[in-house]
Amino acid sequence: MVNGSLNLIRLKIGIIAFTLLVIVPFKSINCQEKNYNFFYRIYFKDKGTNTINNFSPGTLLSVKAVKRREKAGIPVTDMRDIPVYTGYLNQIKSAGFRLHCTSRWMNTALFKTETGADIGSIVNLPFVREVRIVKKPVAKGNSNDKLSFSTRQDDLPGYDQPVRMLNGLSVHNSGLNGNGILIAVLDGGFLNAENISSLDDLRSRNGIKGTYDFVRNNKLVYGYHNHGTAVLSVIAGYIPESIEGSARGADFWLLRSEDTETEFPVEEDFWVAAAEFADSLGADIISSSLGYCTFDDPLMDYKFPDLDGNKAFVTQAANIAASKGILVINSAGNERNKPWIRIIAPSDGDSVLAVGAVDGNGIISSFSSAGPSFDRQIKPDVVSQGVSVPVQVNTFTVERSNGTSFSCPVISGMCACIMQAVPKALNYEIISALHSASDRFLSPDSLYGYGIPDIADVIKQLQDKYTVRPSDGSVASPNPFKEELKIAFREVPDKLKIEIYDVNGKLVVCRDYLDYISRTLIIDDFRDLPNGIYFVRLITPEAILVHKVIRVNNQL
Repeated sequence: MVNGSLNLIRLKIGIIAFTLLVIVPFKSINCQEKNYNFFYRIYFKDKGTNTINNFSPGTLLSVKAVKRREKAGIPVTDMRDIPVYTGYLNQIKSAGFRLHCTSRWMNTALFKTETGADIGSIVNLPFVREVRIVKKPVAKGNSNDKLSFSTRQDDLPGYDQPVRMLNGLSVHNSGLNGNGILIAVLDGGFLNAENISSLDDLRSRNGIKGTYDFVRNNKLVYGYHNHGTAVLSVIAGYIPESIEGSARGADFWLLRSEDTETEFPVEEDFWVAAAEFADSLGADIISSSLGYCTFDDPLMDYKFPDLDGNKAFVTQAANIAASKGILVINSAGNERNKPWIRIIAPSDGDSVLAVGAVDGNGIISSFSSAGPSFDRQIKPDVVSQGVSVPVQVNTFTVERSNGTSFSCPVISGMCACIMQAVPKALNYEIISALHSASDRFLSPDSLYGYGIPDIADVIKQLQDKYTVRPSDGSVASPNPFKEELKIAFREVPDKLKIEIYDVNGKLVVCRDYLDYISRTLIIDDFRDLPNGIYFVRLITPEAILVHKVIRVNNQL
């Protein structure tokens, strides 16, 4: 009991310390009450006296983040997880620079000033490796409101075609909706997301776990722009016969990392800060309908050779996020009918799942950015519908819009369903299975990548690897159980009906799956039922299987 009490105390202390370390640095920086015109990214040579031994995992990562890394066999903490050395930050502050955010992964800090500053004294500090100006006043480019999108009323193709195209309706009909999966949505704002009707269920079940604005350093994200609102509606929205979200059961953190008024590399720093925050929280997926190539100051533009999968600042961070076990999914970009033409960072990342856009008939759109990356990776990785996709930004009206901004969240949501179906599958295994389950796997190209994936096939591939086939028709476990009961099938049933009877023979639960694709099923209908003995009757086209199970409460 003493050891148990000590462990509980340590856990509580770890949670408190994690909260202080992860949340307070952002909250302690005030909103941009002044007009900061100059932003500087400062690279440090080392992390000073900070070492891994100075920090316990609980002070750096949530319990969920630790579990994600343990699942993948990733070190729970390494030097990239260690914060930037405070002593270095304080010296730069003393020179009149204001701290905006830091990146522990990249060992950088973003500072800002109202007027131009002499950076010579900063560059010459012994612990500074490099200083880059990542935003300064210039004549505005053509990127104002770069996330702008048009909407229209339309009935074709069908409202559920984005999901249907991926064989996703069969996935949803099998009870897979992303339940238990945490998605971090990085975007430019979520104007009206707290009101739109397609998210009523998401809000009522408290599926939005939190918000943060890394541009302004506060929690207010329900403003600025409706692009993130549209993206969120594609994943989580639901209105019968109007919009079919690809992962209506997932949970979300809404993170604003994009300043839509201008376009500068500083937004990469915001993106990286948001990605690190998502990692600390334990996000399973980062869904980013953002990207970077050209800026308001042409001298800051990327060149195509910079998109080699490892060079762009944001791409390096996206790859690091993937190395932490997160599935990073990014829009390929809408550049093919513009001068840039190519994919945008971080979709060039060698560990990033880049998503292009096709129309409802599976034909590549005129705007979907072309691959490959400069190092000849097949990009985009896959495509999904990005033309005439149902979105909602107005309170009660569902409309249609175009863009890889919307094909990306379709795939993000379906990946949440994959993770729900195969909890042991790792991020890189999901990407590999998506490739091999796509219709152009044997002949990928620079527009479609590997093509349109069949999500049911992805689940089959991964379940064949991770799910032990029972010797009998099905197995129910654990037994006794507390809240959830898992059924594993020897053969995947095409259809499935579940009847649960109490010990008196009363039918207490009945579920019908007219289209079933999974080798496993989680039954969570016992939450409101008393403890005791139950009989689970599984009716498939091939057989009727019965399991006697015992539900116990958490105190037993």
